[in-house]
Amino acid sequence: MSNRHFIVIGAGIVGISTALYLQKDGHRVTVIDGRDPGEGTSKGNAAVIATESCIPVATPGILWDVPKMLMDPLGPLAIRWGYLPKIAPWLLRFVANSGEKRVEQISITLRAALVQALAAHKELAALANQSLMIKDTGWLGVFEKDEKFQSYQWDLALQKRRGIDFQVLKKEEIRQFEPSLQPIYNHAVYYPENSFVTDNFALVQRLANHFVANGGKIVKADVTGFEIGTDGPRAVKAGGQSYACDAVVVAAGAWSKKLSAMLGHKVPLDTERGYHVTLPNAQKRPRMPLYSGDHSFAITPLDVGLRFAGTVELGGLEAEPNYARAQKLMNHGKRMFGDLDETGRSDWMGFRPSMPDSVPVISQGGRFKNTYFGFGHGHIGLTLGPVTGRIIADLAAGRDPGLDMQPFRIDRF
Repeated sequence: MSNRHFIVIGAGIVGISTALYLQKDGHRVTVIDGRDPGEGTSKGNAAVIATESCIPVATPGILWDVPKMLMDPLGPLAIRWGYLPKIAPWLLRFVANSGEKRVEQISITLRAALVQALAAHKELAALANQSLMIKDTGWLGVFEKDEKFQSYQWDLALQKRRGIDFQVLKKEEIRQFEPSLQPIYNHAVYYPENSFVTDNFALVQRLANHFVANGGKIVKADVTGFEIGTDGPRAVKAGGQSYACDAVVVAAGAWSKKLSAMLGHKVPLDTERGYHVTLPNAQKRPRMPLYSGDHSFAITPLDVGLRFAGTVELGGLEAEPNYARAQKLMNHGKRMFGDLDETGRSDWMGFRPSMPDSVPVISQGGRFKNTYFGFGHGHIGLTLGPVTGRIIADLAAGRDPGLDMQPFRIDRF
């Protein structure tokens, strides 16, 4: 049935991409979000299109790291003590997904979606006349400590099995390859297939503008519920009003759990709180995004400044930000580049919607056929945003999305 009215809940990269692909198919589309387009997690991510990122957060041996996570509130992966009782069920599932065989399976699932990611990004960017925002530079992972690089061999072996192209650089090659870095790195890995967006926030805004210019509607209101008919939701309640629709897409990031429950699906979604520091006046700018293998964060040369982004803090949606984590990123940044101009510096914290198996939900509803879901992308939300939108449009049209959708189903747990 073509020309239906879809309501997409969520105006981040996933929601706006979904709205554009549905619009492209000739549907009438309304996007509803309590914030303006891109104002959530899409505003502050590392802006990397990380097509190599097929390794889940939970890998073999993660269980032994949990005590360390609890003891170091500033570590790359930390848990807030106060949130531990609430996140315990999620953590148990997280650990259960960390076995060798399971991780291998997950990496195959993620890679199948990731190989389609860049083409979808470029299609939407071209549609909105923003092709120049995507730079195909590759990205470089750098390691100061030998033991960190040794432990990374496991990751490289897995990536090799997934067909990911990379090149290991010797110490003397690193400075030639990326002159902005201090001469402290002993190992590096270059991933040529990765790209980045020069301004992740502006990209979502410009895609949203294109959507509106082509007849799409954006409503700024918080969704509070649904009117359910015999065949599923027939209206979305938001901001004290009711918006009639033929189908609903839940793409509300970290806020998707509650909405999914209203539509008949209990999902083990939780939140990884990520931090960033952006320096608009940093003189030193790498030629491409970098990854600190020693401290697990990304460095991106954006139009708005040099950004240090990453780390995982399991602490839910309510607790106040711990900006000491942002300062820790800044300290690592100074070690990487030497002195940095901090004038105009901005610190930020956002909520990554994360599934315990690191596999996003990209799915038609099991209970109601006119419901679709796209959330839980963790660290690869920007990367998979456009391809998620394309897949949801394919599912809505009954087209083959070109990959096995079973592992992405909302009712897989």
